[in-house]
Amino acid sequence: MKFNTDIEDFDAMGNDHIGTSANTPLRKDAFKLNQDEKIEIIKDDVRRIMETLGLDLTDDSLKGTPNRVAKMFVKELFGGLDPAKKPSASTFENKYKYGEMLVEKNITVYSTCEHHLLPIVGKAHVAYISNGTVVGLSKMNRIVDYYAKRPQVQERLTIQIVKELQEVLGTEDVACVIDAKHLCVNSRGIRDTESSTVTSEFGGKFKEKATRREFLDYIKLDTSF
Repeated sequence: MKFNTDIEDFDAMGNDHIGTSANTPLRKDAFKLNQDEKIEIIKDDVRRIMETLGLDLTDDSLKGTPNRVAKMFVKELFGGLDPAKKPSASTFENKYKYGEMLVEKNITVYSTCEHHLLPIVGKAHVAYISNGTVVGLSKMNRIVDYYAKRPQVQERLTIQIVKELQEVLGTEDVACVIDAKHLCVNSRGIRDTESSTVTSEFGGKFKEKATRREFLDYIKLDTSF
């Protein structure tokens, strides 16, 4: 497993990458326009990009592309920017008194690199230790999907997943590891198709070496953290 350390890519990210906060950078007027208004504006922007590239938008194969891309951006790829789409994560009393680690592994991650708007594809592994409440298993997948569906950096995505589950469960004992391929590295620049990026966030008891090792053993990730 290789980590992305290409100097040109780090230079392209600039200092903004280093200083990125755990919150997705949004303007205060991010939700002033409704979805349909955003789609219409983005459609025109995509059309201009395609025309600038010299493409013939009267061609049957291309004429619907601006609208398709605009709808995909607003309703699919970047749907996680809309707080109305945030999954409701109902919790339940841990009546069976399960006190060990719960791990949901191999959660599919489809996200988009915010530096080149190219895909990030991989797996997330999430765990928590109950302090009295539990959450439905599918909600863990939905939380990962919600935060993935926005322009992202993998470090921020990992932190956001952990913070959301900590809030939902009322415990610091949450961990997340993401192993993903970035097409901005795989398909452009260095074009290294074999490398993937691993990020982690450990909270509460997961900061302890033994608990962290147990989690990593469960997900069979042979990486030292």
